[in-house]
Amino acid sequence: MRRRTVLGAAVASAGLLSACGTGGRDEGHPTLDFLSLAWQAESVAANKALVAEWNRSRPAVRVRYVQGSWSTVHDQLLTSFAGDTAPDIIHDEANDLTDFGHGGDLADLSDLLPADLRARIPAASWDTARFRGGLYGVPFLQEPRVLIADRARLSGAGITLPTAEQPWTWDEFEEAAKELTRHGKGRESRYGVVWAMKEPVNQTVNMAVTTGGRVIHREDDRTRVRFDAADSAVAELIRRQVRDERTAPASGLGMGGGDTLPGFFAGRYAMVPLGFSYRQQVSQQAPEGFDWVTLPLPVGRGAPDGGRAQGVSPQTLSVSRACRHKEAAVAFLAFLTRTASLTRLARGDWLLPTGTASLRDPSLNTEKDGWRTGTRVAAHLVASPALGARGYPEWKDKVATPALQQYYSGAIGLDALRTKLVRDGNRVFDRYRD
Repeated sequence: MRRRTVLGAAVASAGLLSACGTGGRDEGHPTLDFLSLAWQAESVAANKALVAEWNRSRPAVRVRYVQGSWSTVHDQLLTSFAGDTAPDIIHDEANDLTDFGHGGDLADLSDLLPADLRARIPAASWDTARFRGGLYGVPFLQEPRVLIADRARLSGAGITLPTAEQPWTWDEFEEAAKELTRHGKGRESRYGVVWAMKEPVNQTVNMAVTTGGRVIHREDDRTRVRFDAADSAVAELIRRQVRDERTAPASGLGMGGGDTLPGFFAGRYAMVPLGFSYRQQVSQQAPEGFDWVTLPLPVGRGAPDGGRAQGVSPQTLSVSRACRHKEAAVAFLAFLTRTASLTRLARGDWLLPTGTASLRDPSLNTEKDGWRTGTRVAAHLVASPALGARGYPEWKDKVATPALQQYYSGAIGLDALRTKLVRDGNRVFDRYRD
């Protein structure tokens, strides 16, 4: 769940990371460096306030807040691990843990976490940070995909809104998009949906779970790519909407999520599939009186869990293997993920907490801004099939991204896409076999 943008509050230099130690000392007390990737003002303030609270109440072990950046954290961590200057406590995402865990850079938390912390977070969330028999992070914030829709457009077309308890099937979603589409000259066209596919791979893999697919499969201790009917169903729907039904504009394929919002506010698109946190941008940027609603992602007929499951890669908190005060670092993780703290962090980032009690907090169960839809969806989130798959970043960048972009644009067909993803993909994953 790599964040979509990086603002000034979250800009960090390599120098900041190189200044990090592994359990240094400050005025006679151990000092732990905490690399935070919080970037929104509310979230940065919440993180800094929690660090200050820890330091006031536990002066024997101090924590030093270090601001990091989503755009550069992977490369900076590679450099700092190699130079033995990595921060003690690391905020990252589950997708980024695989190589660091396999490389021996992160501590295995399996025997270090206190029982109350383990109990706060359900097993499905722990699975997102567990691979090769180890546990390399505490998953604490998560982001499902949802539909953000123009309520007035849907109501005006006589469309009954789906709920988390009764979501649309993908077939029903496809029909609704047809009802909401009106073609005119040039920019006068009004589309039922827009698919922002500038970065198509994670979306395609995680939404495949709704139809019982995975794309990335684990077979006999090997990572294999399959793109059978269940794996390709949502991808086929997207292409159909863009190329055949014309209920989604081709121009959306080159957009990032935020690029769709001006057209959404102008009435050009009735529905936008986006990550849950985009609700903040919608809330802040929508014109006065614009009536929007958060709807659950559609489900696949006959899929496990009624098609409600979708893959996610949560944000995580990890401990460097080189940290000399691992027990103290884990105690800080437990402090940072207490129910009240977790709720505050989730609200600051407009994300969902992983903690079961936090998900029940009244402030996260209001109809306003779609919070209630999110907390109902959270019960069905599962580990992204990409998690723990060594070689996934190379497959994503070199094979899957260009292949999917060609497929969605109509440059290649399904058979050619399948060949590229599977044949070329398995060659990549074979090089990463344990």
